[in-house]
Amino acid sequence: MELFQAITDRRSIRKFLDKPVEEEKILKILDSARWAPSAGNLQDWQFVVVRNKAIKLLLAEAAFGQYWIASAPVIIIVCSKPYRLSKIYGKLGESIYSLMDCSFATQNMLLSVHSLGLGATMVPALDLDAVRRILNIPADIKVYAMIPIGYPAEKPNVPHRHGLETMTFFDSYGTTWAKEVPGSIRPVFIRRDQPYIEY
Repeated sequence: MELFQAITDRRSIRKFLDKPVEEEKILKILDSARWAPSAGNLQDWQFVVVRNKAIKLLLAEAAFGQYWIASAPVIIIVCSKPYRLSKIYGKLGESIYSLMDCSFATQNMLLSVHSLGLGATMVPALDLDAVRRILNIPADIKVYAMIPIGYPAEKPNVPHRHGLETMTFFDSYGTTWAKEVPGSIRPVFIRRDQPYIEY
């Protein structure tokens, strides 16, 4: 699948077929995360892969009762070793760079999931202490999100996206914005020396 198509066609999937995900696909998804950019190339991320039904149910409960999560054949929990970043970048590394690194890795996984004919979404709403207990995650490891993965049993509609002209500026905030020209292959940016208007 072409990259831009994967980006624009990907949807958040919350309903899954009762069909196992092949191990080779799980490994490809994880490997795509491994190639994400990270601060200082420290690669602070870690992943816990869960396929056990009982554990998946406990994780669904830890996600504040989002029981649809347990129907996913696979759940990947995204974690970080922030202490690796704090040694070099201090509090900024621990609080911001750690989150950014895991976000990059998560997006890589979501795109890989879609390109492999699977569906997924990111679930950040978690009782983090409960997730730690369920998976025996050490206290110095940060838990950020879980990604339920499976063959999709739904096809969500295309979500609305704001136009580039409402979010793009050039050289200075608020004085120049973008406009999409109909029929163009890619957005054409037109200079406008007018104040930015919030929609």
